[in-house]
Parts: sequence; C-alpha cells; structure tokens
Amino acid sequence: MKNKYFGTDGFRGEVNVNLTAEHAYKIGRFLGWYFASNLYKTDKISTKPRILIGKDTRRSSYMLEYALCSGIIASGADAYILHVTTTPSVSYVVRTEGFDCGIMITASHNPFYDNGIKLINCYGEKFDDNATALIEKYIDGDLHDLGVELDDLPLATREQIGAIVDFVSGRNRYVGYLISLASHSYKHLKIGLDCANGASWSIARAVFDALGAQTYIVGDTPNGININENCGSTHIENLCRLVCEQRLDIGFAFDGDADRCIAVDEKGNVVDGDKMMYILAHRLKSRGMLSDDTVVATIMSNSGFVNSLKESGLKCELTTVGDRFVYERMQQKDYDLGGEQSGHIILKKYATTGDGLLTAIMITEELCDKKSTLSKLCQDVFLYPQFTINVRVQDKKAIMSNLEVLKAVKQAEETIAGKGRVLLRESGTEPVIRVMVECETKELCTILAEKIAAQIKKVAL
Repeated sequence: MKNKYFGTDGFRGEVNVNLTAEHAYKIGRFLGWYFASNLYKTDKISTKPRILIGKDTRRSSYMLEYALCSGIIASGADAYILHVTTTPSVSYVVRTEGFDCGIMITASHNPFYDNGIKLINCYGEKFDDNATALIEKYIDGDLHDLGVELDDLPLATREQIGAIVDFVSGRNRYVGYLISLASHSYKHLKIGLDCANGASWSIARAVFDALGAQTYIVGDTPNGININENCGSTHIENLCRLVCEQRLDIGFAFDGDADRCIAVDEKGNVVDGDKMMYILAHRLKSRGMLSDDTVVATIMSNSGFVNSLKESGLKCELTTVGDRFVYERMQQKDYDLGGEQSGHIILKKYATTGDGLLTAIMITEELCDKKSTLSKLCQDVFLYPQFTINVRVQDKKAIMSNLEVLKAVKQAEETIAGKGRVLLRESGTEPVIRVMVECETKELCTILAEKIAAQIKKVAL
C-alpha cells in the first residue's frame, strides 16, 4: 500500500513546509480517538488510552510534541512524556509498560530542519500501513471510512479530557535495562562515543559510565540545530580521529535518534553494519541463539558480507531496503538477527527495533568474551569497495523509469562484468535517488556512480 504522508519510517519532511504543527495535532487527535473507539479492540481495563511520546534534540521537536499532546488530550487520551530520548527507548517502554502506542519525534539522520513522526504499536513495532492510511484520511478531511458522520472527530469534554504526564522514569528504566544486559565490567576499556548531538547525548554516557568504561564523548552538545551536523554515524571521520588520537579500544557513532550504530576499531577503521552483523551472527550461533543459522539483511548489504557468511556456514536472506522489512521477515520466519549496512541492527531476543546502544553493548561484550580486538573479530569478512551518491530530484518515479538513466546503469554493469553490482533505488524518507556501485576497486566504483549520477541530474533538469 502506497501512503501519501507516511513513508517507510514515519511521516517525515521539512518542518513548516511538508510537516507542520497542524499535521502533528491531527495525528494526536486521531490516535486519541482511535484507541478509545470501537475500531481498536483491546483487553485493557483502563478507560483512557495511554500514549507515550519521545523526541530528539531538534528545535522543532518541541513544537511538534506540544501539538501532538494537544491533539491527544483533546480526544480524551493521556499523553506520557519521555522528553529527549531515543527511538528504541520509546519502543521498549511502550511494550514493557502497557501503553496503547508510542510516538517518536525525529528525522533520524536527516539535517535539523527536517523532522518526523514515527508511530509505534503496543508491541514496540512500527505501525502497519492500514493504520497509517486511516490517519492520512483524517488529515485530508475524509472521515467516511472512519465511520464518523460529523465534520470532525468528537472532542472529549469535562473529566474525559486527557492529561499530560511526565514519564522520565520510563527513560530511566530503559537505561537500567541496557545496563542489565552486560555481563562484564568495562573498566579496562577506553570507549569513544559520538552521539550526533542527538537523542543519545545523555543516555549513551550514562550507560557506558555505569558499566565502568573510560568514556570519551563527542557530539554531546546539542543546541537544536546541530544534530547530525558533521558528527554521528553519517560523519564517522570525527570518531575515527578521536579513536586514533586518544588510542581508544573501540568507538561507536549513533545517528540522531540512536536506532543505528557504526563502530570504529582500535586502528581507526570503520566497522559498518555488515561487519557487526557478521560478529553478532557468530556470537549468537555459538550460544545456540541463531535460528536456522540465518541472518536477514537488505539488498544494500555488501555481497562480500553475504559470501563471508556462507563461507563460515551461515545463511543470509535479503529484503528490500528498510529496517521494517527486515523485521517483518524476522517475524515471518522467527529469525533472531537482522539489519542493514547503515547500522540498523535488530536483535530480536532483546528488542523489536534497531537499537544503536544495544548493538554497541553486544559488540563490546564480544570483545570482552573473546579477549580480542574489534579488528580481529571482523578480519574474516571481505567486503567489496562500495560508493554511494544521493541525488536530489523532484520526481523519483520518473527518474527510475527514464531510459537514459537505465542505459547508464546498464553500461556500468557491463563495465563491472559480474564482479560487483549496481543498485539504483528511491529513498523511502527523502526526495532522493540513491546510486550505489560495488566492484573491485574504490576508484572504479566512484567513476561509475558519478557517471550515473550525472545522467540523473541531466534528465532531472
């Protein structure tokens, strides 16, 4: 199902251009009404729905939070506020504290002027398309399919009006949960953390300090407009420099809402999601916790990673791009591990969504268990060089079907001659076409990707 406002990772856009306070208010109005109506079946005894809200450090997150709260309580539900926190913390608290749903206000790795609204169901999973389609109908003023004969959803009155509840204690319980998963003290480790000036800026330090690590932090001075700015998992060079200059044992970089993680080894080399999944797959396999010896990844994962898994006796299933599709496959076949090259990694025993801090803890646990270094743990993974270019366009569909663009892709594939691949895809969250080339040398990857990108820009004019 193709939605109008909600993409693969929520409702995202530039604030006050594509995403406004009115949108947020209407989403809040709908959710409050929906969870109190006959459309939503529940065994819960409580009379008022309870909706959990978290946000990242963007300046606009406060505006959207207040608008959501206004809509929620106007419809007769209670809004519980976690304040600045991570997406996986919202998922954890929703499913462990009995909330009807959760909302995370974030645009993840996007720049500060973008924001987004992620919806999480009572199981800590992302909303399905059927539910978001109903929200979109309400946003557009179409109440027919909602079974409402009025001009708008009914407003709560008197004692039925909802309340706003400070729930920072929920965030603290999430921190405690992460700490409880570690079986080692990290007092002998020097660990670098890049918090992207985002949602993890205080939580990450709290977790690793509590575990005894000597922590070195960058990207921990958010001011509302510097989230992801030359820091975090999309600008890993800062963490690489920190690890080398301070001679750290390992480093972890998170994105704006901390649902992804990229690592840096003790030599300053980047360890992406593919390599971390390889390490975690073998960790789970050794503990009898890797169902059918299978890892779920996406088509963006490096073919070298897939081959390395096979050579070590493990299997890999590929899905379309998006952590929601990875999780759906894991649910369908009861797999334990899945993720993306970008660092979204799902460990189903512990979480229902990608969790950068959880990933960092599990990688650190493996270092301690094996008494090894990160570079040694992933030395058996051979990855082809890759190069990706993002090209901003007005009409993604038109570009994907353009004959001149397809011709450029075919020429690149002929140049590679089977020793790599070319991938052209639409971003699910931005007006962007992603061009990825994978082959034997970085230089050739770059040349071929830039040729395709140039052709896209030419036809997009």
